Amino acid sequence: MTDAGPMTLITSLTSPFGRKVRMAASILGLAPRIRVVHGDTRNPDDPLRAHNPLGKIPVLIAADGSAVYDSHVILELLDLLAGGDAIIPAAPGPRIAELTRARLADGIIDASLLITYEGRYREPSQRSDVWLEHQRGKLARALTAIAGDLPPVDPPRVSAITLACALDYMDWREPMPWRGEHPELVAWLDEFAAAVPAFAETARPPGS
Repeated sequence: MTDAGPMTLITSLTSPFGRKVRMAASILGLAPRIRVVHGDTRNPDDPLRAHNPLGKIPVLIAADGSAVYDSHVILELLDLLAGGDAIIPAAPGPRIAELTRARLADGIIDASLLITYEGRYREPSQRSDVWLEHQRGKLARALTAIAGDLPPVDPPRVSAITLACALDYMDWREPMPWRGEHPELVAWLDEFAAAVPAFAETARPPGS
């Protein structure tokens, strides 16, 4: 992939993983270079699958046609295009700590999505309470862990961007109650939303 020319982001405006990329692009000043197009992961005829054989979003396509996926790889690229050490630290120690915390926040999104999909795509008789409790256990542990190691809001780096997307997605889909258990996370999300204009800029469309 070259860094010249416009790029296309295939995603959904309701995807928390796609939102991570859109928010990072805005924070880094790269949003004007990126055209956002809708990708339908359930449509076998959607061009998405030609760019990502897994049929998952988001996918970033360069002017030369090369594709980059998934969201954390795209964020690595955006950081490099912005000069590096912008949303991902360059020094090895801070870098690994930042990426580890970001992956913990990604796990919150993953578990929330799995709980959501269990309700949306399975008939009531097919749903597994054991599976749902397994995912909620992940959420409970991850929320407690990240609440004890909250990322700085200023400047917003990859773990803060991911955590903001994760918590807002939990507010929307409600995989489990979290606000009453974690007032520190509520305060953190309020601070992030007030400090980072890209949070409101990338909000899902009204009525979605």
